[in-house]
Amino acid sequence: MRFRQRVTAAVATLVLPVAGLVGLATPAQAATSVTATYAKTQDWGTGFEGKWTVKNTGTTSLSSWTVEWDFPSGTKVTSAWDATVTNSGDHWTGKNLSWNGSLAPGASISFGFNGSGAGSPTGCKINGGSCDGGTPVPGDSAPSAPGKPAASNVTDTSVRLAWSAATDDKGVKNYDVLRGGVKVATVTGTSYTDSGLSAGTDYSYAVQARDTADQTGPVSDSVAVRTTGGSTTPTDPPPGGKINLGYFTEWGIYGRNYHVKNLVTSGSASKITHINYSFGNVKNGQCVLDDSFAATDKAYTADQSVDGVADTWDQPLRGNFNQLRKLKAKYPHIKVLYSFGGWTYSGGFGQAAQNAAAFAKSCKAVVEDPRWADVFDGIDIDWEYPNACGLTCDTSGPAAFKNLASALRTEFGPNYLVTAAITADGSSGGKIDAADYGGAAQYLDWYNVMTYDYFGAFDKDGPTAPHSPLTSYSGIPAAGFNSADAIAKLKAKGVPSAKLLLGIGFYGRGWTGVTQSAPGGAATGAAPGTYEAGIEDYKVLKNSCPATGTIAGTAYAHCGTNWWSYDTPATIAGKMSWAKSQGLGGAFFWEFSGDTANGELVSAIANNL
Repeated sequence: MRFRQRVTAAVATLVLPVAGLVGLATPAQAATSVTATYAKTQDWGTGFEGKWTVKNTGTTSLSSWTVEWDFPSGTKVTSAWDATVTNSGDHWTGKNLSWNGSLAPGASISFGFNGSGAGSPTGCKINGGSCDGGTPVPGDSAPSAPGKPAASNVTDTSVRLAWSAATDDKGVKNYDVLRGGVKVATVTGTSYTDSGLSAGTDYSYAVQARDTADQTGPVSDSVAVRTTGGSTTPTDPPPGGKINLGYFTEWGIYGRNYHVKNLVTSGSASKITHINYSFGNVKNGQCVLDDSFAATDKAYTADQSVDGVADTWDQPLRGNFNQLRKLKAKYPHIKVLYSFGGWTYSGGFGQAAQNAAAFAKSCKAVVEDPRWADVFDGIDIDWEYPNACGLTCDTSGPAAFKNLASALRTEFGPNYLVTAAITADGSSGGKIDAADYGGAAQYLDWYNVMTYDYFGAFDKDGPTAPHSPLTSYSGIPAAGFNSADAIAKLKAKGVPSAKLLLGIGFYGRGWTGVTQSAPGGAATGAAPGTYEAGIEDYKVLKNSCPATGTIAGTAYAHCGTNWWSYDTPATIAGKMSWAKSQGLGGAFFWEFSGDTANGELVSAIANNL
């Protein structure tokens, strides 16, 4: 992608690492005035996310709280937030921070952590007393954790849950059923049917046993349930078997005011197959998160959120990543890749190529971060350009890109998508010839061939030309600068047709000072644009400067002294027909926010692939 905009908002986020050995805290309040409830909020196999909720059940305010519990050997906390979490062997302690220790009567506070291992907490104490607000009975142990609930008979509005019994030295009296960590029922048996639910909605259930002395044991592992129904939830990917991939920009939430929910309201989510989230940065030879506020911290209100549920201040993940998680729950066919690099951040790839294995390991650590491991299905590398010049010039050599692709596939394995956005310079001796794209293709699922930005007002005097020509034409300013030549060159280098996606720009490039309507006219500079001179979104251009002709499969428009080229639904239909005739794997586009509010360009791709 040639152009990039980025705005960073700085927000302080407190995440405290687990400290070393400490002594046990002194009780701050009477045990009967406070309770602590545990819930496993996520489980990704190799680790999990847990949450403790502390509630003041007394009649006077609390000034501090301390939760203690035991984990079985092999289970431990790896990171925590909103509490100081420490341990002495397998005994763990969570203590309030300076700002969240005070609790008014009836108020509650939560803190969370990421953990490894499969165990559940036992022996919970809050401020030295029982976590259920009662006093431990001497000689009477709390019950064990029940088995993980199994879900059956799932309907639009109900689900049946069943679990294996807990054990207790004096006998189990009943079970609390927890939905999303909140008790919804207490039953004497080992099954329960929860009703009154919403169609097409995700829920999480766990259970907790009580003994005859009313002591509670640890919470079971949780089961995720999605009710049936829900008119906005497709169960299958769009028809045709072709890829329809869109880039979602991290910075688009700022000046462009474009959010994940816009994919739903525009109707685009039901028509795409993949999303590239852009961009992660490449620094010191490693993949790194770029704007943490946009990605993980920004709080969304209910009306801004994909599922209509507002973020809370204490939830462990917010921002774009959490909204993407909700989008995938609503549209299960969508796969999301984390894209690193781009025009602005490609300067770090040269150092990365010097130790490709270490780079790949760093990328997987970001993609698989336990806070959002379920969000991403793969990684995309947008190196502009290996062994050639983009914003900066790279001299890594023709083998560097292939080596990087090989290392990424080795690290991520066969179950992740590994893709790359690459140059579309089909000229003789151009950027496609500078790197071993043919050799690298064996390690990658597909290439996003950036068949746009061939011509524009970066050549301020012109001549005017379509920035995304499908084919060559008489008078084209540079040979090989068109989609057909680029695709042909990549095929000749051994890249399978099905691994090539045709690129579509959801924007136009334009000049000003132009008197000639047909392509090839002189200009005096870049036409005015909303965010950057010489560039404008399709949603603006379709009304402000409607197309007056087509050349090489792309529309152009002459209005006043401005001359623009851009793709329309009609030209996209032609390009998709061509892509199918070439046996290509599909198409991708840059980027969602340039489309209309009803997603007419996304629809044009989907309807014609």
